[in-house]
Amino acid sequence: MDPEKEAKLNFLDEQRDVASEDLQPAFIQIAEYYDARLWHELTGVLQDVFANPESASQRLALFRTFVLSFAEKINQLSFVHLGLLTATQCQDDKERLTFLTHLAEKVDKPSSQDAYVYSLVAVAEVKIALNDYEGARKDLDKAESVLDTFDSVEQQVHANFYRISASYAQNKADFTSYYKNALLYLACIDLFSLSTQDAQTRAYDLSIAALVSDSIYNFGELLLHPILDNLSSTTHTWLRDLLYAFNRGDLRAYHVLEANLSKAPLLESHKEFLWQKISLSALTEAVFRRPAHDRAMTFQTISHETQVQMNQIEILIMKALSLGLLRGSIDQVSEVARINWVQPKVLDLGQIDSMRKRLKDWDSSVNELGQWIEGVGKDVWPA
Repeated sequence: MDPEKEAKLNFLDEQRDVASEDLQPAFIQIAEYYDARLWHELTGVLQDVFANPESASQRLALFRTFVLSFAEKINQLSFVHLGLLTATQCQDDKERLTFLTHLAEKVDKPSSQDAYVYSLVAVAEVKIALNDYEGARKDLDKAESVLDTFDSVEQQVHANFYRISASYAQNKADFTSYYKNALLYLACIDLFSLSTQDAQTRAYDLSIAALVSDSIYNFGELLLHPILDNLSSTTHTWLRDLLYAFNRGDLRAYHVLEANLSKAPLLESHKEFLWQKISLSALTEAVFRRPAHDRAMTFQTISHETQVQMNQIEILIMKALSLGLLRGSIDQVSEVARINWVQPKVLDLGQIDSMRKRLKDWDSSVNELGQWIEGVGKDVWPA
């Protein structure tokens, strides 16, 4: 027998002897597949063993002494996955960074760029933990540039990239980027794979980011996402209700829920901004409720609908126009805003009912017009 193979099989025997009873049969399988050079089958058993919490103390030795010896013979994504599971057993983040950096360098080849991205974003995650945000940003940018060259890639690679990009954005207080990347991450995974605590935390963080972002005024994607249901029947139910209040521009509901802002430090510190945001939402909702032919609104009407002082109405409208929430013009002399378009958004049942009534009114007016034309044109219509 090849001395190297014999040494590896002896090592596996030693690892089997110190493994838990549940894992010992797996070590026998590992030895058999390794001896038969069945790399695919061997990889599958190794992944099961490494994923088992009982293997934690053995992972570093297994990876360094055994897995690295045939790393190039197995799927490189699977190899990196084994490396990531091994990295959890490093003593601290500095040791983990060194381990993962070497792992990334090992798969940085033209034929395994997907595995390289998978490992590189893991390096970025550790740099975030070490507060090396500049280094993490460079790694994420490099990973993104490689991802952009792929026609397709394994979902786990995209999921990891979006998850860690969201983590970076959250640490940098970039709420818009966090919101975008966190939703993309959720689109790449099975929500049932998240623990209840993780799902609630993700829903909470997404809700906060949506509210305090200065460029997110349409919460439709979040309101329709099942992740938000994880806030129901929790102490954060009010946050879900607040999102819906913002979506429909409901000032009365906002005033009721406003007392809860102190429960979330970020919301409390953005209280003035949140009032501006709900005012914009109330403005777009007031426009939306009006028929398309009746969207010339006086400043006085807008002030009443939004509870904003008259001397601030023009600024409010200009803000809505600049954000693309509305399209139209302002007559400063007559103090009238003529709106010809309002940004579409997700409708709740009350808003849908309002639209239904408007459609019924439109249908009635069309019928009345038809009857009038028929009445005045009796002499000219052919029998």
